[in-house]
Amino acid sequence: MTQSVPVHYTLRPVSPDAHLFEATVTVTHPAKDGQVFFLPAWIPGSYMIREFSKHIVEMEARAGGKPVALRQLEKNRWQAAPAKGALTLRYLVYAFDLSVRGAYLDGERGFFNGTSVFLAVEGYEGEPCAVDIHEPESKVYAGWKVATSLPAVDVKKKSGFGAYQASNYDELIDHPVEMGEFQKVSFKACGVPHEFVVSGRFQGDLKRLAEDTKKICEYQIKLFGEPAPFDRYVFMLFVGKDIYGGLEHRASTALVANRDDLPAPGATDIGDGYLKLLGLISHEYFHSWNVKRMKPAAFTPYDLNREGMTRLLWAFEGITSYYDDLTLVRCGLIDEKRYLGLLAETITSVQRGAGRLKQTLEQSSFEAWTKYYRQDENSPNSIVSYYTKGSLAALALDLLIRRDSKGKQSLDDVMRALWSKWLADGKGLEEDEWEKIAIETTGLKLKPFFDLALRSTQDLPLAELLKSQGVELKFEAAQGASDRGGVVDAFAGKPAPLTLGVKAAADAVGVKLVQVLDGGAAQQAGLSGGDVVVAVYKLRAYDLDKQLVRLSAGDKIKLHAFRRDELMTFDVAPQAAPEDTCRLKLEADGGKWIAGR
Repeated sequence: MTQSVPVHYTLRPVSPDAHLFEATVTVTHPAKDGQVFFLPAWIPGSYMIREFSKHIVEMEARAGGKPVALRQLEKNRWQAAPAKGALTLRYLVYAFDLSVRGAYLDGERGFFNGTSVFLAVEGYEGEPCAVDIHEPESKVYAGWKVATSLPAVDVKKKSGFGAYQASNYDELIDHPVEMGEFQKVSFKACGVPHEFVVSGRFQGDLKRLAEDTKKICEYQIKLFGEPAPFDRYVFMLFVGKDIYGGLEHRASTALVANRDDLPAPGATDIGDGYLKLLGLISHEYFHSWNVKRMKPAAFTPYDLNREGMTRLLWAFEGITSYYDDLTLVRCGLIDEKRYLGLLAETITSVQRGAGRLKQTLEQSSFEAWTKYYRQDENSPNSIVSYYTKGSLAALALDLLIRRDSKGKQSLDDVMRALWSKWLADGKGLEEDEWEKIAIETTGLKLKPFFDLALRSTQDLPLAELLKSQGVELKFEAAQGASDRGGVVDAFAGKPAPLTLGVKAAADAVGVKLVQVLDGGAAQQAGLSGGDVVVAVYKLRAYDLDKQLVRLSAGDKIKLHAFRRDELMTFDVAPQAAPEDTCRLKLEADGGKWIAGR
């Protein structure tokens, strides 16, 4: 197949120390009036224009052994002069993005998404293509191997370097590639082979990681119904320091996390770091159904040159965020109380943002490209996350369906109906179609709920709906910056401490105000996000919560802060902390929905 396909790529880590991949693309029959090539401006699953073309260092074209002129048409499009016979472009790509969205190469490892390295051949996007992935030439890299879910044609058994194929360009860019001296563990979930590849420096129990991940995978496969929508699946995890994230693909996922989040050898508990990693794994795997296959019509097909605007991201990201932690309970990794603790933190994070009163979930979805993915110091005051509030909308919808159907139906039934539709027609969902299918599946009058949850800025009726499932919700004042809410046996009703109404971080010369919240004492005194507080009532600023603890209501203090390089003085009257921190209390025999009962 690699010799007969109309488009053929090669990819070589030509200079790891300089972070350079060398790529070629050969078109057997280029357009007679001059073949056009383009590199995607964004990657599906991450809704921001990223301009991957900026990393192309040099480019040349040849046909029949002779140079062919290239002309740049736009920021990410080039056209070759008319050529006879096969046309080949050779180009270098700078790869030093440690995230899951781009490409990375150094002396330790290589990683790439096709959107960063494979130029699309205009007019041939739907045609089969082949790619040869080469190993670095130096013997220093003799131990390097390849991990990818891209279908193999002729690869070295030990290393995986060699020839791969894809049925079209969309498939080619939907299988990221990891290379290096990684560790691998394998397992089967519902009979489907899975691989978990971990790179980076770490000490961790990969056998336990595989066992726990298998539970997640089998639960989700059975939720939608066997067989799984892929024949093989690959998890690719890079571990380092202070990193976190994931990006879903049709038969794999790319993950980054802190090395300490891996389960320690010999440990049997699930610490907070490992729990966070399991939640990330669960989230990205759920996307195998919810967004990689079931997806908005705006994404079918993807237009990789410009934004794909949709009001449905709340359904594809928010609902996935609801099921990621729920899966951990239902597959037996955590109990109901641990889950409710995670839920309380999510409710708190939404409640604390004034943006929830200004932006609807549909607006949040539609404006993801310009607002959610381009946040600044005022974002908590102006936007709401379609991930977090979307997950709470999914929770509310699930509880509403269970309550009004008297336990006969749930959100699970809606998800399975959506999956059945996709299996039948393979089409994307129109903007109003998700709601219609939910109403048809349940037979319930859900439009008032959708109008409130998706198209208004009213708070969701979570207290009422949770009460119907034996869980009591109450908002209390936070007892410090680390208080994000949680599960309680009884509501304490502690007095509200004084606060400035800011999110702060340590700074070399004091305390930096990362965000100043609407209506808070800091905002009323004139402080802004980015200001660095250096002194609190003539004492060095080091921990604002601790430095306010001896004050009483009505006291005023002077703060000295740098804005840029200018020292300013502010008179601030700290306020009682608002009641925006969620406490959940599980009643006797309550919370049955959590375990799927």
